[in-house]
Amino acid sequence: MAVEESSFKLILGSSSMARQRILAEMGYEFTIMTADIDEKSIRKERPEELVMALAEAKAEAIISRLQNAGVLEKDAPTTLLITADTVVVYKGMIREKPCSEKEAREFIKGYSGGHAAVVGSVLVTNLRTGARKGGWESAEVYFHDIPEEVIDSLIDEGIPFKVAGGLMLEHPLTLPFVDAVIGATDTVMGLSKSLTEKLIQEALFQQGSSTGVPNAS
Repeated sequence: MAVEESSFKLILGSSSMARQRILAEMGYEFTIMTADIDEKSIRKERPEELVMALAEAKAEAIISRLQNAGVLEKDAPTTLLITADTVVVYKGMIREKPCSEKEAREFIKGYSGGHAAVVGSVLVTNLRTGARKGGWESAEVYFHDIPEEVIDSLIDEGIPFKVAGGLMLEHPLTLPFVDAVIGATDTVMGLSKSLTEKLIQEALFQQGSSTGVPNAS
């Protein structure tokens, strides 16, 4: 639930429609900025480290743009920047957005009748105080067999290329073939509500900086 929305401004550093929808469902009003970073240049062995590093890189890129534009004045109202990242882990391998139709097909066919883990980070930066609070959550998704024609339709629509691991849980073509989600559905969709709310409160009322927090669920 949003607390005193008028007391601070909120920037969502993401073009993801799912993240925008989730944050709106939480009761917040926000503006949108996107980070132009080379995500492939940032590599970590552990998925938890990778999603945190990417969320931090997105935050730094957006803050740099705001500074260059002269927006971050000392007497400006409190503004929080939310950045996030999500990856899929399948058989121990980290999967980001597929780069080709072949890769997208391989990703989705692998999920058919199987399961995958989703790891998602959230980072909240208080642009006035410099406080930075971050954490990650994970969830498991189990699938029924996904018919070949459904995979074809998803690829034709370009859906897999927009999301980590080619996995858009809430899409009408995908949803009927989801057997179970162990964990929070909003984590799979890209933004954990409970974690985001917790980090917003911490960034508002605590001083200092803390990122790369172990699983904050």
